[in-house]
Amino acid sequence: MFRGSSFHTIDKKGRIIIPSRFRDAIKNTGQDLIMITGMDRCLFAYGMDEWTDIENKILHRPQKSEAMRRFQRIFIGNSQECKCDTQGRVLIPPALKKYAGLEKDIVLVGVINRFEIWSKERWDDENEQMDTDMGDEQVRQEIALLGL
Repeated sequence: MFRGSSFHTIDKKGRIIIPSRFRDAIKNTGQDLIMITGMDRCLFAYGMDEWTDIENKILHRPQKSEAMRRFQRIFIGNSQECKCDTQGRVLIPPALKKYAGLEKDIVLVGVINRFEIWSKERWDDENEQMDTDMGDEQVRQEIALLGL
């Protein structure tokens, strides 16, 4: 499980350090591989077991909707298999780095079954948006359904 957030920098070669608690979660799958893809102007990183489950769900969805086909094409088509090196770093592919606007300061955010990689600026914007959303009664009701 991925929880918490940590602030890092991306090096000149496009590598990021994966926090040890995230590396431990990845290694629990028996592999040093993660799949990274883009969504919400950040990157989603999954352990290989979770990624296989996602692919199976997508595979078994009806292909009737043009929007679903486009989602599959982009979400799966832009995904990249990345290996953690011995120092716990992962090279972010240039196209994904560009998509997420990763230049220097980044934030890794654990979201239970994945972790997300955000540019610091976009992460700050996301936090501000959540503050705004909390003023919406419908959003507060959805969160209340969680018992919070």
